[in-house]
Amino acid sequence: HLPSMRTPTEMIVGLVLCPCGLLLTLTGTLAPSWRQVSLIPNQPVDVLLEQGIWDICREQESTHDRRCGQTDELGYFEQVPVRVAQGLMPSAMVVTVVGLVVAALGVRCWQPEPQYLVAGVSGLVLLLSGLMSLVPSSWYTQELWGLPAPSGSTLTVGYSLVLSYLGSCLEILGGVALALSFHHCYKER
Repeated sequence: HLPSMRTPTEMIVGLVLCPCGLLLTLTGTLAPSWRQVSLIPNQPVDVLLEQGIWDICREQESTHDRRCGQTDELGYFEQVPVRVAQGLMPSAMVVTVVGLVVAALGVRCWQPEPQYLVAGVSGLVLLLSGLMSLVPSSWYTQELWGLPAPSGSTLTVGYSLVLSYLGSCLEILGGVALALSFHHCYKER
């Protein structure tokens, strides 16, 4: 009986979704737009504040003048959801990289048959990393309107938060797909 040279579909799905999720999560973590504050009283109507978990940027849309590193006068960075995101988002990305390294060892790279147990464990690690980045994204969204902002301004969800959500979901789906490799372990026994 010759070994099949085909890599199982669930492994391919996991190895496609998880790096895409990591890229989206990385972009969402670094880009300063988890929340947008517009129509700020006593400011020109086209001034927009973009608040991320690391930086606050002020942009005047008519002139495209954008300045980051704005001072946090309202204590935005002291808020618990922001502090949790500052800790969990980078941690989740480290766990994702570890999971992808383990996945590379388990999925057929240089061996005739995949190591289903190793691939399944990598799926659990990647599932955990997706949940680790989903928690701060969800919590921040829940508290979006409760975080400090100039009174009378308009608050909206920023693109970084959306990218973080999408990245988390892709990592979770990819982790579940790789965890399906455990099924092959039971089949072999």
